[in-house]
Amino acid sequence: MKSIDIICLGRAAVDFYGQQIGSSLENMGSFNKYLGGSSANIAYGCSKLGLNSAMLTRVGNEHMGRFVRNELESVGVDTSHVITDKERLTGLVVLGIQDKETFPLIFYRKDCADMAISENDFTQEFIASSSSLLITGTHFSSDNTYQTSMKAIEYAKASDTQVIFDIDYRPVLWGLTELGDGESRFVASNDVSQHLQTILPYCDVIVGTEEEIHIAGGSEDTVSALVKIRELSDSIIVLKLGPLGCTVITNEIPESADDFKVIRGNQVDILNVLGAGDAFMSGFLRGYLRGESLEKSAQYANASGALVVSRHGCAPAIPGEEELLYYLENAAKIPNPSTDLTLNHLHRVSFRSKEEPEIFGFAFDHRKQLLDLANKHGVDSKQINKLKNLFIKSTQKVIDKFNIPEKNIGVLIDDTYGEDALNSIAEKSWWIGRPVELPSSRPLKFEGHQSIGSKIQSWPLTHIVKCLFFYHPDDSEELKNKQEQKIKELYFACLQSGHQLLLEVIPPSEFENDESTILKILQKFYDLEIKPDWWKLPAMNENSWKQVSTIINTSDSHCQGVLLLGLSAPIDIVKKSFDVAAKYTICKGFTVGRTIFYDPAELWMQNKITDEELVDSVSMNYIDLIKAWKKNREEIQQ
Repeated sequence: MKSIDIICLGRAAVDFYGQQIGSSLENMGSFNKYLGGSSANIAYGCSKLGLNSAMLTRVGNEHMGRFVRNELESVGVDTSHVITDKERLTGLVVLGIQDKETFPLIFYRKDCADMAISENDFTQEFIASSSSLLITGTHFSSDNTYQTSMKAIEYAKASDTQVIFDIDYRPVLWGLTELGDGESRFVASNDVSQHLQTILPYCDVIVGTEEEIHIAGGSEDTVSALVKIRELSDSIIVLKLGPLGCTVITNEIPESADDFKVIRGNQVDILNVLGAGDAFMSGFLRGYLRGESLEKSAQYANASGALVVSRHGCAPAIPGEEELLYYLENAAKIPNPSTDLTLNHLHRVSFRSKEEPEIFGFAFDHRKQLLDLANKHGVDSKQINKLKNLFIKSTQKVIDKFNIPEKNIGVLIDDTYGEDALNSIAEKSWWIGRPVELPSSRPLKFEGHQSIGSKIQSWPLTHIVKCLFFYHPDDSEELKNKQEQKIKELYFACLQSGHQLLLEVIPPSEFENDESTILKILQKFYDLEIKPDWWKLPAMNENSWKQVSTIINTSDSHCQGVLLLGLSAPIDIVKKSFDVAAKYTICKGFTVGRTIFYDPAELWMQNKITDEELVDSVSMNYIDLIKAWKKNREEIQQ
């Protein structure tokens, strides 16, 4: 039994994608960083589409190498054979979108890590563990990578592992163009054609565009090139035909291109063709390696490629499995995938590799409350910064003393007084949220003078955008409209930036609130097609938790869940709320603040306790809540 569906051998790099559309590279002012390299993109795409994929390559012993590894692992790719090369750097690519037909591209790959891959980097047992081995054309362009790739093929043929060849022809990587001309897709070369033809007899599947078939077949006439390939190989040949779709040839080559049986592609508005081939291959393999028909596999391939050409980036634009199936069912109604809210929500959640663990959250993003406390005791506001650094020490003490896994630790920290605290945990794997609301504002306002999109654009993507707002179904229509527009603005800013969003809802105290209030608020925002990644909600009774679960699971089954807030209640009251909340799987834990820190912070500001005593007191309150939550959850699970 094969444990892996596909091993991808070849390029693994980092793409720096120009954010400005309609510009040459020299006039672009900012870039997004994405996973790149055709083989890495395919491994990533296959994993997102439900296959067990593994990557066989090398990366540098530096930040970009760690990024490549992390991105692959984030969607479940096996990186056990991603070798860290201490002598070379990870390959880089700088690219952009000038217009619908012009995509400037520069490869920075001189002696890069993935081209140093060696026969010593893998064993026959590893190749034999996979149903298939994919190799892309670049890794036949040097003596070392050719020999290494052929050794992998030798192991595959001895192990009943299919060999899949993505021609992936880049003339610049064969030394056929000037170094800066990465955009060129075809330069005729007898040497390259003859070289590639030594590989074809070993292949079970060959995939390429018309230009790539031309270079593999040694002719600029498509049918003649296909005939040559068929002379050398009895493989399945998949010919990509751009927006028309593709054709899959299993037997004799048709006498004319007019005789091709074309599996029609999906018509979309094109933004960017870069990476479409990698998405196409991922989609095709999603069907082919599961034993589905070649026609169905081609439909997956066409649809996956169509989605990518409508988006920015290569690997991150590849769809997830649920997203792809939704698109195939509705493609006729979606000429522009970038504007379909359901499709883009499914794409957004497809980046989640697994369900989030329980979160034990310590919230100290408080600004107004701590400033009021400092003013009350005549303390310089700069001391709030120090206080928040001490809260970090309390949190670390809880982890160290009580052996709490870092993945379960959550913090909410502002950047007004907590910037140093945030920076101090940059390399930790904690769940980190940051507020955007102007404290106590109603109607909701965002803190700072810049647009909310610009503000969160500078935040690490791992930071969760948190917004507390006071909202009630009985508010005036004018007030509700203002609040709803602000939340919409924030939601779409998060969609654009890629950050997760947590909405914290507190019904204002001037209204008489019953248990139905929160239910009405949740349903209202789902009706507005706002689907936050997280909700932060006050304590509720059992009936309300049941209904909250139903509303969220019905409206957005991909929601990460609810975190329980504390509202500065005494610690025993908060623990009592756990008795009910812990019964419901929709509640993933808590984020509590003043209950944990307020009394020790006030004593500290009065110089009645030392820094160390504050750290101890806060950590004991924090662990008291964690133990209470864990006890309730464990009792329910027994």
